[in-house]
Amino acid sequence: MKSFVPWLDRVAEYLNYRRSLGFSLSVEQTLLNDFANFATREHDREYLTVELAAAWARTSKRSSPITWAHRIEVIRPFAKYLRRLDERTQIPQRDLFGPSHRRLVPHIYTDKEVSELLNATSELLPDCGLRPAACKAIFGLLASTGLRSSEAVNLTRADFDRKLHILHIRQAKFHKERWVPIHPSVSKALCSYEKLRDQIVENPLSEHLFLLDNGKPINRRGVNYALRQLCEILGWKPRGDHKYHRLHDFRHTFIVRSVLRNYKSGSAPDQAVVSLSTYVGHAKVADTYWYFTATPELLSIAAKRFHTFFQGDVT
Repeated sequence: MKSFVPWLDRVAEYLNYRRSLGFSLSVEQTLLNDFANFATREHDREYLTVELAAAWARTSKRSSPITWAHRIEVIRPFAKYLRRLDERTQIPQRDLFGPSHRRLVPHIYTDKEVSELLNATSELLPDCGLRPAACKAIFGLLASTGLRSSEAVNLTRADFDRKLHILHIRQAKFHKERWVPIHPSVSKALCSYEKLRDQIVENPLSEHLFLLDNGKPINRRGVNYALRQLCEILGWKPRGDHKYHRLHDFRHTFIVRSVLRNYKSGSAPDQAVVSLSTYVGHAKVADTYWYFTATPELLSIAAKRFHTFFQGDVT
């Protein structure tokens, strides 16, 4: 590198390059900008070193090796990019602080819990407003389809085919889109919400499907906050390793219970997983199998099937 380039400029160049390849990098942007400010403020270094990366990783508010390791995981692609411009750049080893991920057990909702949660949305404020109805519709949609929460809140009016009972998911992960058939009862519930929405919001400020009283779209953060409020009202404690109930657990629940139903019905499990993987929008089937690894009941079934296979008695 012939002349010194400010760290923030280097981060901006890197993010522009990666985004030109289709990556969003919202989390990475926050972390790398933090690294750039740290490198500028605390160290007079022209190039990235392992020592510099490790020192920044340890500045995380969460003082744990797994958090430091996650930061190293973010800095490594940036270091590889810089290495092409300056051969002095050092690339931190992946296991500098140990593994960056551990499989946390999710909360799998029961039918009773889903029903109680939907009924409890009437406790949300404002009374007779759209927020309770929007949250109820979104919770029900997540539970019945396994959509990602971002996919649900980003739906527009045009994405909902009321006659064919199909949702068009346009803003999916990896910029892919897909069509998701829904049960007529789900379609009916969405239509009921739309009727109330159109009564309350005469001049919407957005074409989003789910709005608030002010005509603006509800966001994922607001829906997640409502979920935590309701779980507190209901006195629920999450089962599993997470501190709070999460919207993503609806997706876990849908996938896990879909597979369990298939096993119990005696259908061909491998074929069902392929169909399920397509339905939930996974890039590869392995991503769907990944959900099984944190569910004891599914792991038990898998162990029994392997034992049967090992004994040479499986079809």
